[in-house]
Amino acid sequence: MSQTIPAKGHPKGLYVLFATEMWERFNFYGMRAVLVLFMTKALLFDKVFASNLYGSYLSLVYLSPLIGGFIADKYWGNNRSIITGGIVMAIGELVLFSCGSLYQSAPQISSLLFFTGLGLMITGNGFFKPNISSLVGQLYPHGDKRKDAAYTIFYMGINVGGAFGPILCGLVGNTGNPVDFKWAFLVGGIGMIISVIVQKVFQRKYVLDPENKPLGLVPASAPKKLLSPVIVVVGMALLSTIFIALFYLDSKYNYLFYLLTACIIAIPAIIFADKKLTKNEKQKVAVIILVCFFVIFFWGAYEQAGASLTFFADEQTQRNLGFFTVPTSWFQSLNSTFIIILAPFFAWFWLKLGKREPASPLKMAMGLFGLALGYLWIAFGVKDVQSGIKVSMIWLTGMYFLHTVGELCLSPIGLSLVNQLSPLKYSSLLMAVWFTANAFGNKVAGVLSALYPENGKTTSFLGYHMNNLHDFFMLFVLMAGIASLILFLLSSKLKRMMT
Repeated sequence: MSQTIPAKGHPKGLYVLFATEMWERFNFYGMRAVLVLFMTKALLFDKVFASNLYGSYLSLVYLSPLIGGFIADKYWGNNRSIITGGIVMAIGELVLFSCGSLYQSAPQISSLLFFTGLGLMITGNGFFKPNISSLVGQLYPHGDKRKDAAYTIFYMGINVGGAFGPILCGLVGNTGNPVDFKWAFLVGGIGMIISVIVQKVFQRKYVLDPENKPLGLVPASAPKKLLSPVIVVVGMALLSTIFIALFYLDSKYNYLFYLLTACIIAIPAIIFADKKLTKNEKQKVAVIILVCFFVIFFWGAYEQAGASLTFFADEQTQRNLGFFTVPTSWFQSLNSTFIIILAPFFAWFWLKLGKREPASPLKMAMGLFGLALGYLWIAFGVKDVQSGIKVSMIWLTGMYFLHTVGELCLSPIGLSLVNQLSPLKYSSLLMAVWFTANAFGNKVAGVLSALYPENGKTTSFLGYHMNNLHDFFMLFVLMAGIASLILFLLSSKLKRMMT
């Protein structure tokens, strides 16, 4: 018996998943908006250490879904994984709330709670993030034309949460008094709890396949003993301990670069060694690998949002409106707000171009160019500005607008390209390459943010010396601009390899 859904309507399950994802992103982006501020103003980490920790955290956030997705597919199913991951993330926020409450009276305990809280956030995200997205497509019959629109609606949910999270968490936590950061973590945790409740209450009733059967159930082949609450709790505790340790160890030894590099080299080597792959399939895999390489440069520059650009918003941007001082964290809601405004336009624009629509590699080159333009805009805004002089909010706002244009040309396009070109037997492994490239880019973002110049300090990267903010922002103009140019020159060849 099929679902009785109007031709132009959508299953109610889509809106359940929309709300679940919206509240989770509210939690994630709200916490991220104050993270480096909490590290530098409350825990008193220096900017270099805080930047590197930020990069390590986001890098592991992108890697953890590889494990969570595997366990869900083999043993737990989507629903159990979503609920379990959401609960772990909520606990992580409450641990960070405790950290923010104790950093003055018990600094050593607070430091332990800090690494524990972020480790729990990493673990929970690994189980929540890949499984909620995979359920959206399963709501519709194969070939249903509403599926693309459904993902667009779902994407809006992500960005509604991403827009309001920094605003509300910033309003209560980013007050100018470091003692108040804990309230941002508490509000984020409440948002996560709402997300879990929505999914738990409505999933079996509304998240159904076209035959009205509940989606995301435990795989039939899963051993029942692995589903016992005791095993689930013990397993999540062990996995959380591993991620907490990985996060802490990278703060000491910076090993993630080597691990990520090994993954990016080893996984393609395994695939290309398969003699059963045709020449055409190997060409398509090569396109994916090359695209993933350029994605590293994009995220390395783009993800300055939560690190160096937060320092810039806090210290160098005139936020006082006379009647109200704009919290630093609010600037991180701009990207999601612009996506909500611009995404429908881009969806219409690509269709309007018809046969003149650029190939995916060319779109991604345009995305890198938009990123470079954003940094060129803000570099112009700070050029010849003396130390201690704050600049207008228009420079950050314009930069985030251009970065959003770049993101819409690159991120969804790249994800679609990986799905489209992957040989079926290696689709999961190549998606792992995509996420690994994202993780690598986020780690690079933290390392580059550590070069943020202040108080007359000179920093350098590969022989390029930065004496001021103009020089620092020009680093990203050069990085994204050169990557864009190279990808632009390669795009015709890559297009031929894709066919």
